[in-house]
Amino acid sequence: MDRRKFVQTTGMSLAMMALFQNKGVAAFLDDEKYKFKILRNDIGIFTEQGGTIAWMSNPEGVVVVDSQFPEPAGHLIAELKKRSTKPFKLLINTHHHGDHTSGNIAFKGLAEHVVAHENSLANQKRVAQAQNKEETQLYPDLTFKDKWEKNIGNENIKAQYFGAAHTNGDSIIHFQNANIAHMGDLVFNRRFPFIDKSAGASISNWSVVLEEACKYYDNDTLFIFGHAAEPENVTGNKADLKAMQNYLDKLLLYVNTEIKAGKSKEEILKAEMIPGADDFKGQGIERSLTAAYEELTAQ
Repeated sequence: MDRRKFVQTTGMSLAMMALFQNKGVAAFLDDEKYKFKILRNDIGIFTEQGGTIAWMSNPEGVVVVDSQFPEPAGHLIAELKKRSTKPFKLLINTHHHGDHTSGNIAFKGLAEHVVAHENSLANQKRVAQAQNKEETQLYPDLTFKDKWEKNIGNENIKAQYFGAAHTNGDSIIHFQNANIAHMGDLVFNRRFPFIDKSAGASISNWSVVLEEACKYYDNDTLFIFGHAAEPENVTGNKADLKAMQNYLDKLLLYVNTEIKAGKSKEEILKAEMIPGADDFKGQGIERSLTAAYEELTAQ
């Protein structure tokens, strides 16, 4: 190679290195419509649009927890079919909200059973009827009151209900051998949560539910969260559950203190953060404040 070509080639190489060291450009070039990731054993997560999906694919069959929306659900199904020709044994819903169940319809004729807490089914039906969307629903055909479990190959899957929290029908889905627990929307990791009072949510009991979960699951449990302030932080540990619990406790404390100080609802809703839980951020703090105000003034 002559000197001129060498200089040109070297210059181009250095320019390309500088380009790819730019995180913004690298992120743009690596932009994917969805993320399909293995966590432990045969279990992973899928993220695209809506609440985080968990999936399991082992020699006996495929299990999916939550379904986002029809298009993302189709992407997930395609990825899982690349991995296995085994049947889709179960679709499990952590709760009824549309960003977790609208994709159920993509599993029609594919999943052998759809599982959810009995209140989740009731809520899904109620909302679908109110929105005239019954034809686009695939409802759970297996429901439970306190707990439900099923063995699929080398994995035992247990769904448990600890009481009203984000809604009155939230379940925690535990892959016991892998020790992975999908919390659904019981955890919005460092993100202002949606508290659905119309579906029986209880902020005070939500804190109790998280306390019970911390006692029930061990320190090696890997938790999957429905949502997070940062997309990469949809998995975590007990410290994240404790942070969520702290947010809920500090939310009630703050709003109760403001009410006792004679503040109006409108004044309370002007808050931009919750004292003692300033690690939570994003859009929608007004929803938290409104729900807390309603809960504390209901009596």
